[in-house]
Amino acid sequence: MKFDKEMKLIKKGVEEIISEKELVAKLKKSKETGKPLRIKYGIDPTGYDVHIGHLVPIRKMREFQDMGHIGVIIIGDFTAQIGDPSGKDETRPHLTAEQVKNNAEKYMEQLYAVLDKDKTEVRWQTEWFGDMKMSDVLKLMGKFTLAQFMAHDTFRKRYENGQSLGMHELMYPILQSYDSVAIEADVELGATEQKFNILAGRDMQKYFGKPQQIAILSPILMGTDGNEKMSKSLNNYIAVFDSPKEKYGKTMSIPDELIINYFNYATKVAPEEIEKIEKQLKNDEINPKIIKQRLAREIVALYHGYEIAETAEEEFNLIFKKKDIPDDIPEFMISAPMKVIDILTKSKTCVSGGEGRRMIKQNAVSIDGKKITDIFYEITDECVIKVGKRRFVKVTQSS
Repeated sequence: MKFDKEMKLIKKGVEEIISEKELVAKLKKSKETGKPLRIKYGIDPTGYDVHIGHLVPIRKMREFQDMGHIGVIIIGDFTAQIGDPSGKDETRPHLTAEQVKNNAEKYMEQLYAVLDKDKTEVRWQTEWFGDMKMSDVLKLMGKFTLAQFMAHDTFRKRYENGQSLGMHELMYPILQSYDSVAIEADVELGATEQKFNILAGRDMQKYFGKPQQIAILSPILMGTDGNEKMSKSLNNYIAVFDSPKEKYGKTMSIPDELIINYFNYATKVAPEEIEKIEKQLKNDEINPKIIKQRLAREIVALYHGYEIAETAEEEFNLIFKKKDIPDDIPEFMISAPMKVIDILTKSKTCVSGGEGRRMIKQNAVSIDGKKITDIFYEITDECVIKVGKRRFVKVTQSS
């Protein structure tokens, strides 16, 4: 089959392609005409903290960009105010347009850590929905039936369980599917839980007489605990905004059984190399820790470069092998007694007071080696505060 090399890379870390035959045909036509494919990915900026699980389809977009294609990011300024109902047990709260705009800007800043900015097209749903009339909306709704929507797992389960299901939520897949018509998508990327929405996009294109997009579905990245999907609320995530040493240390904490999973979904290591690594692990040819160290370097390097990744590894070894405190930990000066929560927040050791309280309650904060459990604890003297296994801040007093 032609395009074997391209397809092997595209299929890396992918659960399902609908359909492979159609995708090969699109790749062939693109090469013959010199017209790049348009690779769609939609974001609903209901927040702006991006973790590497969010970036699984974004890295796939980058692979397409490296093949010469165009990545099209849809900013869901309409759908974000609805909230994607997929996998949700209850209706999401509404966001204001200003909140969506601010979140989108911070979101894109993180996506560009992976994407080629020169090959990325950013589009806002306002472009096509802003002036749409009610008659146009009704026409879009008429393309689908209630039976189709009740086949959606989320909708069906919520209805059967007597849970709230707003009519506006039924609009989400319709609006999202029209995006594919508006930007003439050739491929849409998304997690497996987005299958219904992405296939709705194929249907919508068909209704408008347009070529149908290819659905490329990726699994959801497991969190560092190995038990649940990566999530900020579960504190099992690796954030784009994490420091290099945080990314390295969190990667080293994952269970061995997730090593290949992370190589596939969180790195740009070639499929052939991953196959070799998997064979080595399966045949006990190498210590998993050595492979995990490489994994950690690859993840850090993807966002910060290999030189910084090596530095992060050295810092990790200093802390965990020598059980020592790094020499270059940040300092925070106080002039009067201050609550530890305030120090953690103002020193940016924790991103918020909420995270600081959560870490204290989880027995993950210590002062000069002694764990604390009181969220109102006050610091009066110079000390070293440790948060988790990798974050430190040295408290000093002004003279």
